[in-house]
Amino acid sequence: DILGRERILKVHMRNVPLAKDVNPKVIARGTPGFSGADLANLVNEAALLAARRGKRVVAMVEFEDAKDKVLMGPEKRSMVMSDKEKRLTAYHEAGHAIVGIKMPSTDPVHKATIIPRGRALGMVMQLPEDDKLSQTRQEMTSRLAILMGGRVAEELAFGEDQVTSGASSDIQMATRIARAMVTSFGLSDAIGPVDYSDNSDPYSRPTHVSEETSKRIEEEVRKLIQTGKDEAARIMTDHRDQWVAIAEALLEYETLTGDEITDLLNGKPPTRPEEPDEPQGPASAVPVTGKRRKNLGGDEAGGEPEPA
Repeated sequence: DILGRERILKVHMRNVPLAKDVNPKVIARGTPGFSGADLANLVNEAALLAARRGKRVVAMVEFEDAKDKVLMGPEKRSMVMSDKEKRLTAYHEAGHAIVGIKMPSTDPVHKATIIPRGRALGMVMQLPEDDKLSQTRQEMTSRLAILMGGRVAEELAFGEDQVTSGASSDIQMATRIARAMVTSFGLSDAIGPVDYSDNSDPYSRPTHVSEETSKRIEEEVRKLIQTGKDEAARIMTDHRDQWVAIAEALLEYETLTGDEITDLLNGKPPTRPEEPDEPQGPASAVPVTGKRRKNLGGDEAGGEPEPA
């Protein structure tokens, strides 16, 4: 759980020179399902990133980049995106972000970026405050609206003829959630509290039901997704200025934190100092394992660990 991951992170961070902004709890919130070995790998990856960047301490930005690399793959800054595609991605991700902020019962928006990583051209990350053992109907319907926010943003900003295939994974995820709501969770009044799911995968299409029931299930799934899409369109129409502000800021800064998005919606644009102030610390961000040998004068000599 979150508390366990936080404690494991603190153990692996003991030998790493940390910046003052490092918050293990925030990292723990963003690493559900990570094992102890995964968390150790994340800390080492962050330290290596800081060392490559010539930093004396490991800051939160290194832990964020390391976490994204482990989850989604390395950044593809060498990928050449046309201005049109970059603009479309910014509005797409801003659509996810504004719907995530305005819908009820959603996790806080932690970060939005249009830097390609893995197979994604951009992403909006939301982090839960605590471990979740179950979901309410409102949380699931809000999630459907957030997932459809990207496609709706493309339609409203560029027209229906200019929508792209970028929403394919969003549509796939929304379909899985809506199907589970209907066939597994009993959240459709038309179908009722009956389990029509495949026992091996509650999110898959049922194969052991009549043609008539299967048709009703498909209609209910489509209705749930369409309701989410309509809700996303309403939010982006009512809050168009805020949605556009997030998109234009993404075009300028490429990555926005949740706090920066909140400030932006309150009329305060992000500020990015050219050289962040770093506290004086060790000469390297690479973690040191084992004890340092001391010379006779009491000063530390070298950073090599003693033989076991």
